Amino acid sequence: MKIRHPEKQNKPINPIKKKPDWIRSKLVNSKEFFLTKTIVNKNNLVTVCQEANCPNITECWSKRHATFMIMGDTCTRACAFCDVKTGKPGKLDNLEPIKISQAVKKLNLKHVVITSVDRDDLDDGGSNHFFEVINQIRKTNPNTTIEVLTPDFLRKGDAYKKVLEANPDVFNHNIETVPSLYLKVRPGSRYFASLELLKNAKMINKKIFTKSGIMVGLGEKKDEILQVMDDLKAADVDFLTIGQYLQPSVRHHPLDRYYTPEEFDELGSIAKAKGFLLVSSSPLTRSSYHADEDFAKLQQNRINNH
Repeated sequence: MKIRHPEKQNKPINPIKKKPDWIRSKLVNSKEFFLTKTIVNKNNLVTVCQEANCPNITECWSKRHATFMIMGDTCTRACAFCDVKTGKPGKLDNLEPIKISQAVKKLNLKHVVITSVDRDDLDDGGSNHFFEVINQIRKTNPNTTIEVLTPDFLRKGDAYKKVLEANPDVFNHNIETVPSLYLKVRPGSRYFASLELLKNAKMINKKIFTKSGIMVGLGEKKDEILQVMDDLKAADVDFLTIGQYLQPSVRHHPLDRYYTPEEFDELGSIAKAKGFLLVSSSPLTRSSYHADEDFAKLQQNRINNH
C-alpha cells in the first residue's frame, strides 16, 4: 500500500490526545448518505470529506452535502496538519467539470462547495480548471450557488483572477493558523500572501462574499487569534470559521489542546463584535460545514446591513 504522507515518515511521534466528550461526530447511516456515496463513487469524484478525514461526513452526506475536491487527490504541499495525500499528482481530468456538474444535478444541490489540492506543478496553480468547473456547474445547474475554497496560488502571479472571472458566489481561502506557527504548520505557504489573496478578491469583485477559516489547538495564543481576526477584517473578509484542530496521525503536528465549547462561543462573540458578517465557531466547525445554510444567512445579513 502506498504511504499517504512519505514526507512525514521521519517526523517524531506525537501521541494523539483522547478526545473530550464534546467532540463526537454524529453517526447517521441513512439512505441519503449511501445515495451521496454512490453518486460520488460512480463518477470517480474526489471529496475533501473523505480525503481530509472530516468528522462531519455522515451528517453532511445524509443531507446530500458533499464538498468536491478537484484536480486529483494528491497535493504538492506537505502541511503538517492536513490528512490529504502528498506526492506527485497525476494529469488533470478534462472531463472533471462535466462529471462534477452532473453530480451536482443528481444530488440536487442548491449550494455547492468546490475545493482542490495544491497544484504547484501547474503554471496557473489550477485556476483555469476552477474556471471550467464553475462555468460547467452554472451551465447545468443555473440555480445552484457556488462556493470555492482555493489554494493560495503562491508565485503564480495573477492566476487567481481566472477563478474570480468565473464569478463564484463565495470565494474562500483558509488562513489556517497564526503567523508564528506558519513555518511549522504550513511551511509551503506565506501568511501575508494568503491575506493579500483575500483582500484582492474583494477588491476585484465587491459582490463576492469572501471567507476564511482558522484552526485552534495547534499551540497558538489567544492574542494571536485576535490579531488574525483583525488582519482578516482589514482584508474585508465577510465570513470567518473557527474550528478545533484534530490531529490525523502520530506523525502530524502535535495537538496542543482541545478548546472547550465555551471558549469557541467566546471567540465567536469577539469575531462578531469585530464586524464579520457571519461567524461559525465550534469544535466541529469546518470550512464547508452547513455551507448552504450559512450562504443564506450571509445574503440576509448583507441585506440587513444595507
